[in-house]
Amino acid sequence: MTGTREFLPLDSLGRRRLKVAFVGTHGVGKTTLCFDLASQLKRLDLGVDLVKEVARRCPLPINEATTLDAQAWILHTQVAEEIAASAMHEVVICDRSVLDNYAYLVARVGRQSALDTLVSDWIGGYDALFKVPVTQPPSFDGIRAVSRSFQLEIDATIDALIEAFAVQVVRLDPLDRDGWTQAVVQSLQLPQGTPQSDLFD
Repeated sequence: MTGTREFLPLDSLGRRRLKVAFVGTHGVGKTTLCFDLASQLKRLDLGVDLVKEVARRCPLPINEATTLDAQAWILHTQVAEEIAASAMHEVVICDRSVLDNYAYLVARVGRQSALDTLVSDWIGGYDALFKVPVTQPPSFDGIRAVSRSFQLEIDATIDALIEAFAVQVVRLDPLDRDGWTQAVVQSLQLPQGTPQSDLFD
Protein backbone atom coordinates (compact mmCIF):
# COMPACT_ATOMS: atom_id res chain seq x y z
CA MET A 1 0.00 0.00 0.00
CA THR A 2 1.38 3.39 -0.93
CA GLY A 3 -0.38 5.51 1.71
CA THR A 4 -2.55 7.27 -0.90
CA ARG A 5 -6.33 7.15 -0.60
CA GLU A 6 -6.96 5.71 -4.08
CA PHE A 7 -9.26 3.04 -2.68
CA LEU A 8 -11.67 5.69 -1.35
CA PRO A 9 -14.36 6.96 -3.76
CA LEU A 10 -14.47 10.60 -4.85
CA ASP A 11 -17.26 12.74 -3.44
CA SER A 12 -19.07 15.57 -5.25
CA LEU A 13 -16.23 17.96 -4.33
CA GLY A 14 -13.54 15.67 -5.69
CA ARG A 15 -12.34 14.58 -2.23
CA ARG A 16 -11.51 11.02 -1.28
CA ARG A 17 -14.32 10.09 1.10
CA LEU A 18 -16.28 7.01 2.21
CA LYS A 19 -19.66 6.92 3.96
CA VAL A 20 -20.98 3.55 5.09
CA ALA A 21 -24.15 2.73 7.02
CA PHE A 22 -25.40 -0.36 8.79
CA VAL A 23 -29.13 -0.81 8.25
CA GLY A 24 -31.39 -2.88 10.44
CA THR A 25 -33.85 -3.08 13.27
CA HIS A 26 -32.77 -2.67 16.90
CA GLY A 27 -30.85 -5.34 18.77
CA VAL A 28 -29.12 -6.94 15.79
CA GLY A 29 -25.49 -5.88 16.36
CA LYS A 30 -25.10 -2.73 14.24
CA THR A 31 -23.20 -0.82 16.92
CA THR A 32 -20.66 -3.62 17.38
CA LEU A 33 -20.13 -3.71 13.62
CA CYS A 34 -19.58 0.06 13.54
CA PHE A 35 -16.80 -0.12 16.11
CA ASP A 36 -15.23 -3.21 14.52
CA LEU A 37 -15.14 -1.56 11.09
CA ALA A 38 -13.80 1.69 12.54
CA SER A 39 -10.96 -0.25 14.12
CA GLN A 40 -10.10 -1.88 10.78
CA LEU A 41 -10.11 1.46 8.97
CA LYS A 42 -8.02 3.24 11.60
CA ARG A 43 -5.33 0.62 10.98
CA LEU A 44 -5.21 1.96 7.41
CA ASP A 45 -4.27 5.38 8.82
CA LEU A 46 -7.64 6.90 7.89
CA GLY A 47 -9.57 9.59 9.71
CA VAL A 48 -12.75 7.86 10.87
CA ASP A 49 -15.86 9.15 12.62
CA LEU A 50 -18.95 7.32 13.87
CA VAL A 51 -22.48 8.68 13.61
CA LYS A 52 -24.03 6.95 16.59
CA GLU A 53 -27.70 6.08 16.90
CA VAL A 54 -29.36 9.46 17.34
CA ALA A 55 -32.65 8.02 18.66
CA ARG A 56 -30.96 7.48 22.01
CA ARG A 57 -30.77 11.27 22.46
CA CYS A 58 -34.27 12.06 21.24
CA PRO A 59 -36.18 14.23 23.75
CA LEU A 60 -39.49 12.73 22.58
CA PRO A 61 -40.96 9.21 22.87
CA ILE A 62 -39.39 6.44 20.79
CA ASN A 63 -40.06 2.71 20.32
CA GLU A 64 -43.73 1.65 20.20
CA ALA A 65 -44.90 4.98 21.67
CA THR A 66 -43.11 7.14 19.11
CA THR A 67 -44.73 10.02 17.26
CA LEU A 68 -44.34 11.80 13.95
CA ASP A 69 -42.52 14.66 15.70
CA ALA A 70 -40.13 12.28 17.45
CA GLN A 71 -39.23 10.44 14.27
CA ALA A 72 -38.89 13.68 12.29
CA TRP A 73 -36.43 14.90 14.94
CA ILE A 74 -34.47 11.65 14.66
CA LEU A 75 -34.44 11.68 10.86
CA HIS A 76 -33.29 15.29 10.53
CA THR A 77 -30.71 14.92 13.32
CA GLN A 78 -29.29 11.89 11.49
CA VAL A 79 -28.89 13.95 8.31
CA ALA A 80 -27.29 16.87 10.20
CA GLU A 81 -24.78 14.63 11.97
CA GLU A 82 -23.82 12.87 8.74
CA ILE A 83 -23.18 16.27 7.11
CA ALA A 84 -21.00 17.40 10.03
CA ALA A 85 -19.03 14.15 10.17
CA SER A 86 -18.46 14.06 6.40
CA ALA A 87 -17.07 17.60 6.47
CA MET A 88 -14.43 16.64 9.01
CA HIS A 89 -13.41 13.06 8.28
CA GLU A 90 -12.35 10.84 5.39
CA VAL A 91 -14.53 7.96 6.50
CA VAL A 92 -17.96 8.13 8.17
CA ILE A 93 -19.56 5.00 9.59
CA CYS A 94 -23.24 5.32 10.47
CA ASP A 95 -25.04 3.27 13.10
CA ARG A 96 -28.26 3.38 11.04
CA SER A 97 -29.10 5.24 7.87
CA VAL A 98 -31.96 7.57 7.01
CA LEU A 99 -33.80 4.53 5.65
CA ASP A 100 -34.07 2.52 8.85
CA ASN A 101 -34.74 5.65 10.91
CA TYR A 102 -37.61 6.34 8.50
CA ALA A 103 -38.88 2.79 8.99
CA TYR A 104 -39.80 3.52 12.61
CA LEU A 105 -41.88 6.49 11.45
CA VAL A 106 -43.55 4.52 8.66
CA ALA A 107 -44.41 1.67 11.01
CA ARG A 108 -46.34 4.04 13.26
CA VAL A 109 -47.81 6.81 11.08
CA GLY A 110 -47.27 5.67 7.48
CA ARG A 111 -45.17 7.17 4.72
CA GLN A 112 -45.04 10.96 4.44
CA SER A 113 -44.58 12.47 0.97
CA ALA A 114 -42.11 15.18 2.02
CA LEU A 115 -40.01 12.71 4.00
CA ASP A 116 -40.21 10.17 1.18
CA THR A 117 -38.43 12.73 -0.98
CA LEU A 118 -35.80 13.45 1.65
CA VAL A 119 -35.04 9.78 2.24
CA SER A 120 -35.02 8.95 -1.47
CA ASP A 121 -32.58 11.76 -2.21
CA TRP A 122 -30.34 11.21 0.81
CA ILE A 123 -30.02 7.44 0.49
CA GLY A 124 -27.93 7.88 -2.65
CA GLY A 125 -25.18 9.57 -0.64
CA TYR A 126 -24.02 6.37 1.04
CA ASP A 127 -21.17 4.55 -0.67
CA ALA A 128 -22.31 1.26 0.85
CA LEU A 129 -25.25 0.03 2.91
CA PHE A 130 -25.11 -3.23 4.83
CA LYS A 131 -28.35 -4.88 6.00
CA VAL A 132 -27.86 -6.56 9.36
CA PRO A 133 -30.25 -9.51 9.82
CA VAL A 134 -32.23 -10.45 12.91
CA THR A 135 -30.58 -13.40 14.62
CA GLN A 136 -32.00 -13.09 18.15
CA PRO A 137 -34.54 -11.10 20.17
CA PRO A 138 -33.44 -7.68 21.46
CA SER A 139 -31.93 -7.55 24.94
CA PHE A 140 -32.72 -4.85 27.47
CA ASP A 141 -30.35 -1.88 27.21
CA GLY A 142 -32.38 0.70 29.08
CA ILE A 143 -33.63 2.51 25.96
CA ARG A 144 -34.63 0.30 23.06
CA ALA A 145 -37.77 -1.87 23.07
CA VAL A 146 -37.45 -5.56 23.95
CA SER A 147 -40.58 -6.73 22.13
CA ARG A 148 -39.73 -9.42 19.60
CA SER A 149 -42.81 -8.62 17.52
CA PHE A 150 -41.88 -4.92 17.35
CA GLN A 151 -38.32 -5.82 16.36
CA LEU A 152 -39.60 -8.01 13.52
CA GLU A 153 -42.18 -5.40 12.48
CA ILE A 154 -39.43 -2.82 12.00
CA ASP A 155 -37.24 -5.32 10.15
CA ALA A 156 -40.09 -6.06 7.73
CA THR A 157 -40.74 -2.33 7.27
CA ILE A 158 -37.07 -1.77 6.46
CA ASP A 159 -37.17 -4.51 3.84
CA ALA A 160 -40.32 -2.99 2.32
CA LEU A 161 -38.64 0.43 2.10
CA ILE A 162 -35.50 -1.08 0.57
CA GLU A 163 -37.72 -2.48 -2.18
CA ALA A 164 -39.84 0.66 -2.52
CA PHE A 165 -36.81 2.92 -2.93
CA ALA A 166 -34.85 0.35 -4.98
CA VAL A 167 -31.94 0.63 -2.56
CA GLN A 168 -28.80 -1.42 -3.18
CA VAL A 169 -27.79 -3.15 0.05
CA VAL A 170 -25.33 -5.89 0.93
CA ARG A 171 -27.16 -8.41 3.08
CA LEU A 172 -24.99 -9.97 5.77
CA ASP A 173 -25.29 -13.73 6.27
CA PRO A 174 -27.40 -14.56 9.36
CA LEU A 175 -25.54 -17.87 9.69
CA ASP A 176 -22.09 -16.25 9.81
CA ARG A 177 -22.30 -13.54 12.46
CA ASP A 178 -18.63 -13.95 13.39
CA GLY A 179 -17.69 -13.21 9.78
CA TRP A 180 -19.72 -10.03 9.33
CA THR A 181 -16.88 -7.55 9.80
CA GLN A 182 -14.64 -9.40 7.37
CA ALA A 183 -17.49 -9.59 4.86
CA VAL A 184 -17.90 -5.81 5.09
CA VAL A 185 -14.17 -5.19 4.63
CA GLN A 186 -14.11 -7.46 1.58
CA SER A 187 -17.21 -5.85 0.09
CA LEU A 188 -15.60 -2.41 0.44
CA GLN A 189 -12.48 -3.77 -1.29
CA LEU A 190 -10.24 -2.30 1.35
CA PRO A 191 -6.50 -2.96 1.15
CA GLN A 192 -4.98 -5.56 3.38
CA GLY A 193 -2.25 -4.41 5.71
CA THR A 194 -1.24 -0.96 6.91
CA PRO A 195 0.77 1.92 5.41
CA GLN A 196 3.66 1.10 7.73
CA SER A 197 3.90 -2.46 6.38
CA ASP A 198 5.38 -1.14 3.11
CA LEU A 199 8.50 -0.09 4.99
CA PHE A 200 9.43 -3.73 5.45
CA ASP A 201 8.60 -4.99 1.94
